[in-house]
Amino acid sequence: MTSAKKTSERLIKKYPNRRLYDTQTSSYITLADVKQLVLNNEDFTVVDAKSAEDLTRSILLQIILEEEANGSPMFSSGALSQIIRYYGHAMQGLMGNYLEKNIQAFIDIQNKLTENSKGLYEGKPFSPEMWTQFMSVQGPMMQGMMGNYIEQSKSLFLQMQEQMQSQSKNMFGAFPFVPMPGDNKKE
Repeated sequence: MTSAKKTSERLIKKYPNRRLYDTQTSSYITLADVKQLVLNNEDFTVVDAKSAEDLTRSILLQIILEEEANGSPMFSSGALSQIIRYYGHAMQGLMGNYLEKNIQAFIDIQNKLTENSKGLYEGKPFSPEMWTQFMSVQGPMMQGMMGNYIEQSKSLFLQMQEQMQSQSKNMFGAFPFVPMPGDNKKE
């Protein structure tokens, strides 16, 4: 990490009493304040005040948990169950990478829509209220576009999984292992 990055990144310390201390403002903050930092695209790191262990991911997960519990959740129970099933699975690393790339693709689509729509609202970027208004009109078209994207993404993921299974069979086929499920070999 460069020294320029360190100076621009906000440091938040988490104390044993579960309180968060923002070293930049010299004040205690809440999870809602940390959420606002995320919404403002501010770089920050949360560390344990005693051990200096990086707790940023756990704080972000805590914010997601609160968001999922309040209002309208982003993830269905089925989607969360599927994510949990990938922990410890051989495909865990691929799944994380896959989700990250899909989220980035979604962000790119949103940025492109924002860029294309600047002229509609006097050059101002879309606020959350403007997005709500825009999506109420464009929702069906966006759902169709995202549905097509997700289907293509699913297809690519399944192809990748089949290729990995095929490569594994080819690589380990010479070894006298028990046949894999789905193999139609009769002994």
